[in-house]
Amino acid sequence: MAFELKQNLKLTQQLVMTPQLQQAIKLLQLSRLELVDLISQEIEENPLLEEIASDDYQEDAAVPESDTNDTVVEREEIKTIERTEEITGEGDGKEEFDWNNYLEDYGPTGVRYDRKDDETPSWDNMLMVKAQLVDHLMWQLKLSRFSEAEMKVGEQIIGNLDNNGYLVASIEEIAAQEGVDTCFVESVLIKIQEFDPPGIAARDIKECLLIQARILGVLSPLVEMIIKEHLKDLETKNYTNISRKLKVSLSDVLQAVIVISNMDPKPGGIYSEERIDTIIPDVYVFKSGDEYKIILNDDGLPKLRISNFYKEIMSGIGACPDAENSKKYIRERMQSATWLIKSIQQRHRTIYKVTESILKLQREFFDYGITCLKPLVLRDIADDVEMHESTISRVVTNKYMHTPRGIFELKYFFSSRIQMSSGDTVASKSVKEEIKKMVSSEDPKKPYSDSDIVKLLKKTGVSIARRTVAKYREMMAILPSSKRKKYF
Repeated sequence: MAFELKQNLKLTQQLVMTPQLQQAIKLLQLSRLELVDLISQEIEENPLLEEIASDDYQEDAAVPESDTNDTVVEREEIKTIERTEEITGEGDGKEEFDWNNYLEDYGPTGVRYDRKDDETPSWDNMLMVKAQLVDHLMWQLKLSRFSEAEMKVGEQIIGNLDNNGYLVASIEEIAAQEGVDTCFVESVLIKIQEFDPPGIAARDIKECLLIQARILGVLSPLVEMIIKEHLKDLETKNYTNISRKLKVSLSDVLQAVIVISNMDPKPGGIYSEERIDTIIPDVYVFKSGDEYKIILNDDGLPKLRISNFYKEIMSGIGACPDAENSKKYIRERMQSATWLIKSIQQRHRTIYKVTESILKLQREFFDYGITCLKPLVLRDIADDVEMHESTISRVVTNKYMHTPRGIFELKYFFSSRIQMSSGDTVASKSVKEEIKKMVSSEDPKKPYSDSDIVKLLKKTGVSIARRTVAKYREMMAILPSSKRKKYF
């Protein structure tokens, strides 16, 4: 067998991810906060990028009064968009460009929109400083008549409480840490369990409820017996079984259950350190007459432009001994800044197109509510805006829309299809909303079972299996009928 070398000519196609395309894809899937962080980092690393001051930006964004009522996107910015090439991934990213002219007329980043101040939604959910559980307990500890040794053990106990107010460290561990006897730690723990809120520093839920019963002055042996031995039946609302085992009447059991139900199984929850984060929408949808108006939210996003300072530097760069390297560095920084600005503009345009498509395909939802939400998948939007499904997936990830009906993640408008008996289809989210309405309007003493909900849905033309109802109910955190039942 002879070995030989041959030359073959073969024509193939392959997708090349240029730096421009990679950056555009990266920016597209970022959330708003992540985008702000990335822009801030680029401003620090690239000396050619600079942020436009708000006063300068308002002057640049000013348009005649007659134009503000005719269009959402300012005409001056439309011209900027038209002369900004689309990022398609073609080329190797090393093409020459007239950077001198670019410094003269390249505008700031972002698609600017005409928006009045009164169109911005009011901020109802404001951040505030909340009292912490540890601070509240330490304040009570310092006011108590504790010895120095008791004070140290008390600090250890308070420091080992979880967010719900339960003691997560054992008595032995605290005693070994402080070098004292376990009986001494137990005596300090009993004193701290008298602190506010009632039930604090308990080691389990039984002890937590018993502490509250003692502080509330509940002297009923039946209440203590139910807490100690029948919590499982209490959880499942099997009151008949409790009555039979304790040999008491059902009415007495129900009276004891009323007392227990007023207790808090998580006494530290009111001092939880968890905060509700305010969602900043990426896009606003307002109704104006019979039409809807789409406005991208660019508040808080740095407005970028190329620094004119480097144009003056380039005018005298030929006299520098290292002129070629200096010019190369500025060209690289210029390309990086250009790609970033174009990528941000492309991101804004893509989000606007996707929002516009969602508004068109889900118009009935915006008019009448969730019951009119239509089944929608990524391919429907992709076909409408002539983009790939993966691009749409990146756009709707971690992006939020402010609508007259509330703030929704863009993913919310996508839902699977459920076939109706009439042959039409309905969105699964609409079915979930219907189940929620049924549960909210049911008789508390005789709640609907999953089978009952299936029958009620069938009357409306929706035919789904019982296990599907159970799955939707669990997704909405709705308890089964046995746990929703109320005896009083």
